[in-house]
Amino acid sequence: MTTVTQISPSGQVELVIGGMTCASCANRIEKKLNKLDGVTATVNYATEKARVDYTGDIAPEDLISVVEQAGYTAALPQPPAAATVEVTEADPTASLRTRLLISLASTVPVIAMAMIPALQFTNWQWLSLTLAAPVVVWGAWPFHRAAWTNLRHGTATMDTLVSIGTLAAFGWSLYALFWGTAGTPGMTHPFEFTIARMDGSGSIYLEAAAGVTTFILAGRYFEARSKRRAGAALRALLELGAKEVSVLRGGREERIPVDALTVGDRFVVRPGEKIATDGVVVEGASAVDASMLTGESVPVEVGVDDTVVGATVNVGGRIVVRAGRIGSDTQLAQMAKLVEDAQTGKAQAQRLADKISGIFVPIVIALAVATLGFWLGAGGAVATAFTAAVAVLIIACPCALGLATPTALMVGTGRGAQLGVLIKGPEVLESTRRIDTVVLDKTGTVTTGKMTLLDVVVADGESAHRVLELAGALEDSSEHPIAQAIAKGARDRVGELKPVEDFANVAGLGVQGVVDGHAVLVGRTRLLEDWSLHLDTELEQAMRAAEAEGKTAVAVGWDGAARGVLVVADAVKPTSAEAVSQLRALGLTPIMLTGDNEAAARSIAAQVGIDEVIAEVMPQDKVAVVTRLQNEGKVVAMVGDGVNDAAALARADLGLAMGTGTDVAIEASDLTLVRGDLRAAADAIRLARRTLGTIKGNLFWAFAYNVAAIPLAMAGLLNPMLAGAAMAFSSVFVVSNSLRLRRFRSTAQ
Repeated sequence: MTTVTQISPSGQVELVIGGMTCASCANRIEKKLNKLDGVTATVNYATEKARVDYTGDIAPEDLISVVEQAGYTAALPQPPAAATVEVTEADPTASLRTRLLISLASTVPVIAMAMIPALQFTNWQWLSLTLAAPVVVWGAWPFHRAAWTNLRHGTATMDTLVSIGTLAAFGWSLYALFWGTAGTPGMTHPFEFTIARMDGSGSIYLEAAAGVTTFILAGRYFEARSKRRAGAALRALLELGAKEVSVLRGGREERIPVDALTVGDRFVVRPGEKIATDGVVVEGASAVDASMLTGESVPVEVGVDDTVVGATVNVGGRIVVRAGRIGSDTQLAQMAKLVEDAQTGKAQAQRLADKISGIFVPIVIALAVATLGFWLGAGGAVATAFTAAVAVLIIACPCALGLATPTALMVGTGRGAQLGVLIKGPEVLESTRRIDTVVLDKTGTVTTGKMTLLDVVVADGESAHRVLELAGALEDSSEHPIAQAIAKGARDRVGELKPVEDFANVAGLGVQGVVDGHAVLVGRTRLLEDWSLHLDTELEQAMRAAEAEGKTAVAVGWDGAARGVLVVADAVKPTSAEAVSQLRALGLTPIMLTGDNEAAARSIAAQVGIDEVIAEVMPQDKVAVVTRLQNEGKVVAMVGDGVNDAAALARADLGLAMGTGTDVAIEASDLTLVRGDLRAAADAIRLARRTLGTIKGNLFWAFAYNVAAIPLAMAGLLNPMLAGAAMAFSSVFVVSNSLRLRRFRSTAQ
């Protein structure tokens, strides 16, 4: 017995949609759902999901019924428990690849026999029929099915055009073979392009029917291979969490799966481990790397009563945490929801080919009917009238239409891959021409994302070499990221570091130890003051200046005196300023968006030439900022690299992820920049715009060759060679035009 689940009077539900073949299908479902009282629906073709907001008494079954009446399938998503079961996912392109390969094997000999008279042996036309029939009926079945759905709803897409053209060519060929003269032994298609009125009963167009089907199947397959799989972002995000946790029970540690953790449990987190879930520190002190959430490169010092977030990394000492939120209540799970909502709500542009077909198909049908009426009205034979009318339908179906987008996309993505730019799919291209604002994450995008020793300020009479030599040796014994940055900087500048004796970590203040016979202190000013070591005026000014710019300043002293100040910060990438200049040259307004503090963000922005800065924002705030810019009429590109950027990348009109960043950011984006070089963002936008321009040119020429031949068809002057030539020439031009993208050059070269 099936239990009908009733939705509460208002809220939101998500549906998984099946059977969509193009973006116009998503638009159709959206319109049908929005006709229901109190329903506001958004359907995303890329993610194959519908998000439905509703008010009133509506059941999920009502929504599913509306979608099914429109000719598609719908279902509620699997519950989380079922979703966690690992299932080997079938290759979604496998059936399409099989259909393509079988159609290709059958089509090649059909085209060869039709275009090469030497291969036209006695009764060759019947072999052509045998080979072409499965292609037109089974191979083109997805187009016929979609065309029927379109017809029922009074619309036309590329599928409609393909179905009408192939069925017209195949149907006329059947008529000519069985009721005309084309089936007689010894019939040939002479290799000539003469324009003369002819009796269509002696001509077959099987090569056009099979060729168009196979070409467009090839295009669909190439697109399906590159189609973005949005679910990968969520899987990658949830993979970030810890898998096991050491829980304290009865005074002993017990290793259990994270799923078994309950609110109130106390668990141990050692240095280098991920924190299992959101909670409060109840014992110990440490530094936590929370950059994936905040974007801030400096680890956060935590102690008793401080809150910590699941999936962040403990980089300092041992701490004990009391679990506060688990499962779907954690910040990580909420970020996953943010990403999913952003992806589902992201409007996808309808394919250009479908837009053109929606106008072109009714015109072609009208021309075919007008041709039939004209010839019958002029007293022509019925066979002649039907020949001319069907010829219009045959010639109007350009096989190059199916190649226009995927060939340009394949060449463009191939060239992009060589330059370190990965384009996810065709749906991301249409917004690139309209982009006017580019939002840049700071940490890991404009900057290196790693703490770096930038400056050494020394007291009078002291050498920078000596300060680095002693401070670097002491910090090398600490695991803290700032200490490691100082140790690396010291090693790079002074060489091998000296051994340390009596090393001690002073929680929250710094480190101390004996290096080369000197009692050395490195850390906060308070640590030195506890040992009566006071900074002079110059060192104090250096400390304040560094902190005012959002940098981290560390004091160094030994043998009763403060000797210097080491300045550590996230360094700007050497190419970032040039990249910002290139983005401006493309007509884009750069904005820096970061979870880091205001001072640090302003300092970095000034170095690279960015005027507008939005700092100290959490992941949900980043999404809100992108949404606000979009509501102001801006078309927004977002460049980021971290988990905290994933939802904003998905929400932006164009998301660009640094390939040196996290898998989550990469999966949530539209374009991936393999190099950690921001100049690749400018290259990516230029390449995407160039690829889109090529697609538009391809679509124009795909139609142009065939449209030019329509008057010949209407006049009854079309012969099979002209139909085949139009098909071949338009396809060759489209492929050649796409290959020009291989000449695209990066500005960084």
